[in-house]
Amino acid sequence: MYYVGIDLGGTNIAAGIVDEEGRIVKKQSVKTGRTRKPEEIVNDMCRLVLDLMKDAGLTEKDIYSIGIGSPGSHDRENGIILYNNNLGFRNVNIKEAFQKHINVPVYLENDANCAAIAESVAGAAKEYNYSVTITIGTGIGSGVVINNKLYTGSNGQAGELGHIVINVDGEQCTCGRKGCWEAYSSAPALISQTRKAAEENPDSRIHELCGGNLDNIDAKTAFDAARMGDRTGIEVVDNYIRIFAEGLANVVNIFQPDIIVIGGGVSREGDNLLVPLREKMRGKTYGNEGLPAMPIVAALMGNDAGIVGAAFIPKLL
Repeated sequence: MYYVGIDLGGTNIAAGIVDEEGRIVKKQSVKTGRTRKPEEIVNDMCRLVLDLMKDAGLTEKDIYSIGIGSPGSHDRENGIILYNNNLGFRNVNIKEAFQKHINVPVYLENDANCAAIAESVAGAAKEYNYSVTITIGTGIGSGVVINNKLYTGSNGQAGELGHIVINVDGEQCTCGRKGCWEAYSSAPALISQTRKAAEENPDSRIHELCGGNLDNIDAKTAFDAARMGDRTGIEVVDNYIRIFAEGLANVVNIFQPDIIVIGGGVSREGDNLLVPLREKMRGKTYGNEGLPAMPIVAALMGNDAGIVGAAFIPKLL
């Protein structure tokens, strides 16, 4: 049997046919066109899946299920996107729309949870029963797997770890609270920290890296400057990782997983992020004395995480 996974993003809709081992057999993407009506976007998703099935020579009998990963809030049981700010979706019944075209089970899940599913079933956490996957992007995404089951809480909204408060009355978060982990450790937060440090240090090589225009700073800039031996870049990276470690220690204290998986754009820094992060985590978690250090590793699934995770939603229910 095969599984279909769809990664519904604000820019692109990516879909793929996935085999039992988590390998993508066929994949394709189209532009989302985020300003369009929801029904137009859903129709494109359906056409994309039908095209993939045709190209792969598959029929409905070959497809176990279709999974859709999307940001926002969902009614999983009925397959309804309750709220997706990126696309302006409100109470869009994805499941009903799909089953008018393709008569197979349809599942819906948060995109960060899909990344966790992908890492748990086919990626860095494949050999572990308890894992937490953190994605560093526009926000701090997260997914929690407990005894090989995705944990979503009583109302389906659990696992929003980016909104653990680490500094009461701290930085304003997009969720409305202040001091959330996300407000300090997301990619935009890192960019803001880098820009502020550059403004305060006109001799920093950050200015050179961004061509003298601080608007060109991205989430790599401070790490690039640090690699060049720039004092300001080193300080920004060190402080960023220090705060990230504080939030991660809270996550470990709550869940005590077998492994922590770090994904998203910033995770591409690899050991430049992970080695100091592991060091800064020492002694921060409860009951750590006498226990081996918990593995903190980079995600393996990369850009395919959304497709594979969505495809395998039913595996972790």
